[in-house]
Amino acid sequence: MLSKLLRPLALCVVLTLPALVTRFAGIHPPPLVALLLFGAAVVAASFVLAWAAEAAQVDISGGLAIAILAVIAVLPEYAVDLFFAYTAGSDPTYVAYAAANMTGSNRLLLGLGWSLVVLIGLAIAKRRTGRTVRELVLESGYRVELGFLAIASIVAFVIPATGQISLLLGFALLGFFVFYLWKMSRSEVDEPHLVGPAAIIGALPKRARRILVVGLFVFAAVVIVASAEPFAQGLIATGKELGIDEFLLVQWLAPLASESPEFIVAILFAVRGKGDDAIGTLISSKVNQWTLLVGSLPIAYLLGGGGVGGLQLDARQVEEFLLTATQTLLGVAALLALRFPRWAAWTLLGLFAVQFALPGQTARYILCGIYLAIALAALVRNRRHIMPTLAAPFRRRATHDSTDDRSDPDHAGASTSR
Repeated sequence: MLSKLLRPLALCVVLTLPALVTRFAGIHPPPLVALLLFGAAVVAASFVLAWAAEAAQVDISGGLAIAILAVIAVLPEYAVDLFFAYTAGSDPTYVAYAAANMTGSNRLLLGLGWSLVVLIGLAIAKRRTGRTVRELVLESGYRVELGFLAIASIVAFVIPATGQISLLLGFALLGFFVFYLWKMSRSEVDEPHLVGPAAIIGALPKRARRILVVGLFVFAAVVIVASAEPFAQGLIATGKELGIDEFLLVQWLAPLASESPEFIVAILFAVRGKGDDAIGTLISSKVNQWTLLVGSLPIAYLLGGGGVGGLQLDARQVEEFLLTATQTLLGVAALLALRFPRWAAWTLLGLFAVQFALPGQTARYILCGIYLAIALAALVRNRRHIMPTLAAPFRRRATHDSTDDRSDPDHAGASTSR
């Protein structure tokens, strides 16, 4: 069993060594080489973090473990985005990069991540039951996470409305994230569903498991801190050399690399028939993106020498935030009944793909209108779930959702409750 653990860990270490040697030896490779070296190190460290965070579920409550896993799995994205925001304090051109990285990762997570794991989950359910499954059903306990995301998605519209991410909004969002973690820490403790290296780590004796998990956290953190800045710089420099729009590079390539471990973990859950665990992890990621990440940006900007007024956005960045906020609203509205229908997965995936074919300003506003129109229709259809969802984060104990019925073979759900 240990050999099965050592092989993937050794591979990740091998992938990080060139970046660490380059960084600490003070070597400055060409931009494309730097991008590949430090990008590989960031991705490898992300896998290590994901395995450690999953194994930590053995020792902490399930809801808190999912929240921490979501934060840790996208830590490379945070490192890159906060570097952009910090640098923007002395170089205002980096504000655009910070906005691009945040909005790109956010839309990638929902448009591609949510859709993909739902479609995989439905396909697995069809293979198991022999019948076409129309929707993925979540456990009633996930209404708390969805409630946090619903509130965060409403607050998100403040950013495009004011054209800035103010310091006051940043502190408010960070406070909301702390409340979210506290709420999750009070959730019930369940037996974790571990796979691969995480399962091997989780099966170790308590003392050995905890020492290894802490060691993996420290190792991955060192790699990420050492690699984030040169990875971001290499990304921008490579874009300049290739004549590619730097904004688009930072918006899509960096998040795709930094979020790949989280996608893989979610896909593994979906393949194992745990589609609601997959969506639950990605919902938690959306919560911390709209709270912890966005809230940290104006603070990083201030620490980097920027003013107390926060990050001021230009017209393009306002459009990107508006598009991201309307997409999030649609995702929440479609999921209010704790059922993720097939049509919603295909709609989110299709609209996500359209933005690449129609990248202009007019197209972005049209997409915002489409997202908003479909979201309003979904809100009307699921209107009786709106208030229970918004109130869920503030209730002492989650109540059972009467719509959570897994006896219907046309629905795919989990076999365990949270």
